[in-house]
Amino acid sequence: MTRLPLPPSLYADTAVAPVATPPLDADKTVSVAIVGGGYTGLSTALHLAEQGIEALVLEAQEPGWGASGNNGGHTNPGLKHDPDQIEADFGAELGRRMIEFSYGTTNFTHDLIRRYQIPCEARQNGTLRAAYNEASAAAIEKTAHQCIRRGMPVSYLNREQLREMTGTDRYIGAMLDTRGGDLHPLSYARGLARAAISAGAKVHGETTALSLRRDGSRWRIETPRAVVHADKVLLATNGFTDDLWPALRRTIVPVFSSIAATAPLADDVARSIMPTRPVLYESGHITVYYRIDQNNRLLMGGRGPMRWIDSPNDVAYLMRYAERLWPQLKGVAWTHGWNSRLAITKDHYPHVHEPAENILISLGCNGRGVALSTAMGAQLARRLIGGAKAEIDMPVTGINPIPMHAFWPVGVTAAVIAGRVRDRLGI
Repeated sequence: MTRLPLPPSLYADTAVAPVATPPLDADKTVSVAIVGGGYTGLSTALHLAEQGIEALVLEAQEPGWGASGNNGGHTNPGLKHDPDQIEADFGAELGRRMIEFSYGTTNFTHDLIRRYQIPCEARQNGTLRAAYNEASAAAIEKTAHQCIRRGMPVSYLNREQLREMTGTDRYIGAMLDTRGGDLHPLSYARGLARAAISAGAKVHGETTALSLRRDGSRWRIETPRAVVHADKVLLATNGFTDDLWPALRRTIVPVFSSIAATAPLADDVARSIMPTRPVLYESGHITVYYRIDQNNRLLMGGRGPMRWIDSPNDVAYLMRYAERLWPQLKGVAWTHGWNSRLAITKDHYPHVHEPAENILISLGCNGRGVALSTAMGAQLARRLIGGAKAEIDMPVTGINPIPMHAFWPVGVTAAVIAGRVRDRLGI
């Protein structure tokens, strides 16, 4: 197959050079084969290789081609649900472990970046979860108190504090978690691939997994040019999940998340927007998220068309919204607009499955993929090495397809439109 070009993003234009990941052209027998060269697959390969386990990654394009190299660049702690809800859903013991793990993912990720000296513009200046209406502010304050009660480095900020931190008077309340941060997603994906390879893993781009089946005591994966036999297999395809494993594709809804980026802003303008450089995501029916990068560019993200885009004009609403937040941006050039697919699960929890012996599946980060996927790599490596007796800090569940899955494109489009209307009306 021919390698597709990267989406026309700011990241593609500014990332560090990729490491060589040649197509697999000879049959291989390995301990663990990993399908998917995003953060989950690469981190798992790295953590397996660190422990002397032979791991081979099969990526249809190149590491970071999907959402891993095209996301908002936020390293946000936690899961979508509040800590109290997590404990209610999974019980006190597993719930506590899930909370500790998920809120620790950002420290885990930034520690790994430092350990491997990955050049990806990483900063840990905090995450703001912000509200512009009373209902959302009350919900965020409730979340903050739950985190504070558990000893987390979290605080609740009022309107005046937020005006100083964001440069806009849009928000009436927000939770600040100092463990959050940002990075250059594609540089990070390439650095993670380089780290995995340096530790002993093999990473092959332009190598689509065409079929997967039992072959004696091992699993057999066909690719365009060669066959892989593996003792164990991890499927880590997230928003690009296909029919390699029965019914798996119907357990997630692949949605496009879009980003628009400005040209580098003048220093005085950049200083007036997010002066302490946290990242921010809004609590609304349709989430908008943004940050200022190390080159003074504003990156605005949110739900866009359910198709590929290649221009900031395709997400003009993000540019208009930025000018609403900061009128000083009027007339600023917007140079890039792009998107990619991420995976949303019905319950908004990440999903880990073991549908057959020596098959492990991980997908559905629900928009928190940078740190969560990275930290999941260590968890998945533990499970792959130790088997079912090796407990991990996320539930292992059955594969449950979403009813009426074939209608997801219509449902997502309708939900986006309705959500924008509700957000504008403040309901």
